[in-house]
Amino acid sequence: MNEEHSEQRAAPRNEPEALPSKDAPDPPAEARTHPAAEPETEPEPAPEPETEPKPETEPNPKPKPEPQGTSEPEAPQDAPETAADPQAPATTPPGQVHHNNVNQYFYGELNASGAQFGLGTAGSDNARRRAVGRLDAGEADAILAPYVKPACFERAALALEQDGVVVLVGPAGTGKRSGAVALVDALADGSEYVVLSPGRSLDDLASGKVAFEKGVGYLLLDRMGEDSSQTADFDWRRVRDTVREHDAHLVVTTVRSGDGGAVESVEHVPWQLPDLAAVLRVRLVRAGCARDTVERAVSLMPGGCRIAEVAAAAERISRGAAPDEVWQDYGSSAAQPVRDWFAGDRTPQEWAEVTTLAFVNGAGYRDFETCQERLEEWVAPAFPQPVTPEEQAAAARRAVDRRQSLSRNELVAVEERKNGALTRTALVFPHPQYRQWALQELWAGRSTPYWNGVRDWLTELVAAQPGLGLQLSVAQGLALLTRPAFDEVADNYLHPWAGGAAGPAGQSTATLVLQCMCLDESLAATALGVARGWARSYDPALRSSAAAAFSGALGVRFPTDAVTILLRLIRSGGRSVDAAFALAGLVAVLAECGQDTGAVFRPLAYRLRAQRETLTGRHKDNVLGAALTVLRARDARTGRLVCASLMERDERQTATIGELWAGVLDNLPRRGRALAALNATLRELPAVTERPERVAGRRCLGDQVQQVAVLRQRHRRVDVD
Repeated sequence: MNEEHSEQRAAPRNEPEALPSKDAPDPPAEARTHPAAEPETEPEPAPEPETEPKPETEPNPKPKPEPQGTSEPEAPQDAPETAADPQAPATTPPGQVHHNNVNQYFYGELNASGAQFGLGTAGSDNARRRAVGRLDAGEADAILAPYVKPACFERAALALEQDGVVVLVGPAGTGKRSGAVALVDALADGSEYVVLSPGRSLDDLASGKVAFEKGVGYLLLDRMGEDSSQTADFDWRRVRDTVREHDAHLVVTTVRSGDGGAVESVEHVPWQLPDLAAVLRVRLVRAGCARDTVERAVSLMPGGCRIAEVAAAAERISRGAAPDEVWQDYGSSAAQPVRDWFAGDRTPQEWAEVTTLAFVNGAGYRDFETCQERLEEWVAPAFPQPVTPEEQAAAARRAVDRRQSLSRNELVAVEERKNGALTRTALVFPHPQYRQWALQELWAGRSTPYWNGVRDWLTELVAAQPGLGLQLSVAQGLALLTRPAFDEVADNYLHPWAGGAAGPAGQSTATLVLQCMCLDESLAATALGVARGWARSYDPALRSSAAAAFSGALGVRFPTDAVTILLRLIRSGGRSVDAAFALAGLVAVLAECGQDTGAVFRPLAYRLRAQRETLTGRHKDNVLGAALTVLRARDARTGRLVCASLMERDERQTATIGELWAGVLDNLPRRGRALAALNATLRELPAVTERPERVAGRRCLGDQVQQVAVLRQRHRRVDVD
């Protein structure tokens, strides 16, 4: 089964400060003369498996802090061949250090108890597991066992049976994902399901870039729909014919119907919510809840719930929580207190209080009030100015009475947070869910002049290079704002900041927004689309931000997309250094998340094999440099070389790593640095395994190095003859 290619990239950084490293890789010659050059088209390698094979001996993912890895950058070509201390990590350039810290901080906050991300009910696991590839049997069973069919299910099943392809259309939260799994389970011959990348185009599906197999069910969730509406029906017909030819089944989900044009060749079924009361009953009965508990929970369920909220509520009730308390956090019950507050007559200061809290969540009084005061200055033109002496006196009193006003605001709560032996005061919403509802009400209730002020305030705030805690809070708020106002966020924050309008901190904050979006199943594909757009840009700053975005949670969710994009950036030379660092960072994050690091190693090894006969050239130098950077990647938390741990876990992975070492060692200019790094990796084995000799002595590692040496000797003999 072929695996989908992956694209990925690395981001700019700016803190903490560090001296530039003499070991940093040289920018490619073409990058120095044409910094904004568009990556040139390259021949596609043999496709990687659309499904990423699980390592045979790699342990299951463990819920531990997920740091972004650091990497020891490749030294310039004219650097000395000898390394002083193979075990001493090279100094990493300040930009790389900063973004490694950004990713590490993001994953660390996911593990923090009481972290108020407020991004849906799925929890932080979404940022630690891939969204594409073969659907795990346990995950499929968890979806199918409590599944309740909506009224439109039979229509979709009939279309899938007749055509082999069906498209489910509907807004987020209507159960399209679980419906897609149930449909392929009902009609596919086997029990094997493959989730395709939402970035797949109709041409990809029809032209063989996805290798459909007989009897397999395929899911393409949250399709982006970037295809031409003028040829939509023709393109869908090609997809239908290809899937039929291979006797497979494909279910596509999207929020838009027909790609802007009339599509008759493949049925687009408007998807509906199932009976939520039935969904709740099934889940509670399966969990063994008493009948009176089930009926009470059903009777108290508020309107406006999404399926994910019903599932989350059922899980809490099954663990013993009182239904009346649980339902306060979901549906219209969660939104009503916020709506009631906004229905009142509010002063400009109160508007500013809630707006500040939506973006500066968890700050202490002093920092919060400083941010709020600055926001009030930016949004002042959106409100009538006080004219009479009485109005001016009242405004002055409110400014002096800022903290007292906060204490009277029903949407502001004070939380005491333990920090070792100390306790810190933090201003938060009374419930994490209030944050998303407050942002929706703010967007609906305030006009463009107000949001212009918010934009300028946040840009100023981020450009001042705040701490990572404040950057992450701003990113969380913007990720939540994408639900009611995606264009506002994309046009006024993501694109300008990723392009450098708010400095390096703005670039890293933009990538943090995409990471936060990955926490929500309904936003992850949108985040992927944004990052892919940055990677295609002529702007080197946007491409650098794209590389950074793919080195963290976005790369974990869509590893094959990430690696494909990063390798294109590496080969093009335009941002090859950033992309190489991002590739190394992604390896470290995948390893920490318990995901398949072969998603990076396999395509990189393929490219080394493909270029083995090439004597020299920019493309080969860039790929070799990236391979050495990846092999020297270090875990930002432990400081250990990632490859040392991976070699201990999985013998099959050791063979691929050995192939990378062999390819780099075969390159004379890099041989000294490669030997030093290999020696450092072997010397770290005792720290990760009780039997380092067994790992170091594996034949698969030595065989790869010996094989390349033999091939090189043969070529030399041919040249002599």
